[in-house]
Amino acid sequence: MTKIDIGINQEDRLAVAEGLKHLLADSYTLYLQTHNFHWNVTGPRFRDLHLMFEEHYTELAVAVDDIAERIRTLDVPAPGTYQSFASLSSIKEVEGVPSAEEMVNILTRSHEQVVKTCREALGLAQKADDESSAALISDRMRIHEKTAWMLRAMQ
Repeated sequence: MTKIDIGINQEDRLAVAEGLKHLLADSYTLYLQTHNFHWNVTGPRFRDLHLMFEEHYTELAVAVDDIAERIRTLDVPAPGTYQSFASLSSIKEVEGVPSAEEMVNILTRSHEQVVKTCREALGLAQKADDESSAALISDRMRIHEKTAWMLRAMQ
């Protein structure tokens, strides 16, 4: 491959990619958490939650690909193992099967955490004058803010 020359110096590209790696890890962990809850939710709200969780993890599946491809566009390898995601993610794994109500609470907190991760990554992208990464991160932040709001409204 030829040398990258997209108007962002290497130091800034690496800093933005590092922020995106954390966003990717949080997003993938949230994807797994949501998919797990989709499979295991029970109770009177089963159908509504089962379908909603499916909508969420389907959207996240596309998001993780977009984030990973942006990291690659910056000429940095994207993390892709459970071990790397676990070390980069600020979302904690959930053991066992929580109640449906607790699943909603956990997912609310997880989406809010992704918003915080987005804010950190957005600052790095803005500092680097990387509008492409900033737009991607901003779009992700808006989706997670809205999803957290909708989950909070169910409680």
